Amino acid sequence: MTTAIVERAKRSVFGVFALCGLAISTLLSRVPQVRDTLDLSPGPLGLLLLMIAVGSLLSLPLAGFVVQRIGTARTVAVMTGVNAAGLAVAAVGTRVGPPLAGAGLFLFGFGAGQWDVAQNVEGAAVEQRLARSIMSRFHAVFSLGTIAGALGGAAMNALGVGVLPHLLAVAAVVAGGGVVTARGFLPGAGDGTAADDSGPTGTVRPAWIEPRTLLIGLFVLCMAFTEGTGNDWLGVATIDGYGASATVGSFAYVTLVTAMTVGRWFGPQALDRFGRVPVLRAGSVCSLIGVLVVVSGPSLAVAFAGIVLWGLGAALGFPTGMSAAADDPARAAARVSVVATIGYGAFLAGPSLIGAIGDHTGVRRALTLTAALAAVATALAAATREPAPGPAPGPAPGTAAPLSPRSAGGDPTTG
Repeated sequence: MTTAIVERAKRSVFGVFALCGLAISTLLSRVPQVRDTLDLSPGPLGLLLLMIAVGSLLSLPLAGFVVQRIGTARTVAVMTGVNAAGLAVAAVGTRVGPPLAGAGLFLFGFGAGQWDVAQNVEGAAVEQRLARSIMSRFHAVFSLGTIAGALGGAAMNALGVGVLPHLLAVAAVVAGGGVVTARGFLPGAGDGTAADDSGPTGTVRPAWIEPRTLLIGLFVLCMAFTEGTGNDWLGVATIDGYGASATVGSFAYVTLVTAMTVGRWFGPQALDRFGRVPVLRAGSVCSLIGVLVVVSGPSLAVAFAGIVLWGLGAALGFPTGMSAAADDPARAAARVSVVATIGYGAFLAGPSLIGAIGDHTGVRRALTLTAALAAVATALAAATREPAPGPAPGPAPGTAAPLSPRSAGGDPTTG
């Protein structure tokens, strides 16, 4: 496979990650207007937004089978279309009523789940072809996409543009962009692979009983909890816990996202030099310290230093866990599907769990649970070590060849 094909695939993966961030943040940026248009109180609004999570949860376990059957390119092309259709239906639902809006959000989440697995499988294949770490940079571009979507939502609000035309326009961009970018993916990446490829039972289900895959999933869950609770609760923690203004609370969130984006962009250099396990352990410890500083810091300025440590430490956990799940290209789709399903549980459980504890202790103190899970991640990081090479058969046609182990912490042989 030529260098030009791999470079084209790399650009395409950057594109689909950016689109994914754009789609999600565009929708979330208009939630207040959706609430006002449908005249919803917090309880019904929460149930409406839950439809996104329900769609994703039903989609993720199926993603490995779908990717194995039709490949990453077709999965992204189809599922960006499903996601965009859901966004459009939800937009129309703001004029029709909550049931239609909920149906649209379900489709949005369903498409996003399989889209996410497919883009991570493709990203891992590109990473293996390049023989150097790059997965976290794909996730950094996702973060940039979310920033673009959030700024776009703010601009539409400032200009008085309604939810319906805004979401329909972005849906068109997502649907068209997904088809165009997926054309640049590696030929055959992710499709029909393992020798026991006989359907969902023969390919996907065994991944649910593989100890290494489950441990990686638990590691990703811990790091996703560390990331997600920061996204959801930092603003509240700084406002309620330190008496900050609403503007400063928003800036706390921006600081976390910026630190994570920087960590994801420059992190691959550390991964290639020192290996996965040492870097991920250092990152989880860094997050642990950062969270504890936020929880117990003497001042708001010190808390902001903790936020920077928190974001830098959490940056590599989720993307590098996906790379580890995809170490064997022949089984990457199934294993990434399992790890993503386990990991996304943190994004669902995290907000409500911190909220429930925060009712009794305050949100700032409740974040101590986040530090505890960062500590657990430190112990689980060893599961991401790349398996030693053996006499196993080579990958199926059209998939990436496995690399020599650079992630065990020894001398890297690639740059």
